[in-house]
Amino acid sequence: MAGTGRHISIVIVGTMVIWFSAQILGSKLGLPGRYALLFDFAALAALFYAGINILRLQRMRQKDKG
Repeated sequence: MAGTGRHISIVIVGTMVIWFSAQILGSKLGLPGRYALLFDFAALAALFYAGINILRLQRMRQKDKG
């Protein structure tokens, strides 16, 4: 379970770092807004994945209790 928690935290932090970097680089390079939208959707997908795994981890912990 500890490994799963670490994996989830790495996904969340990595997503935010990459998303923030992409937003800054995109504006400095003058990329069109559709690329920003692409990065936004990719970040949402990664956070959705992390959310599903958080729910799975919570259920695993509840199962171990009782």
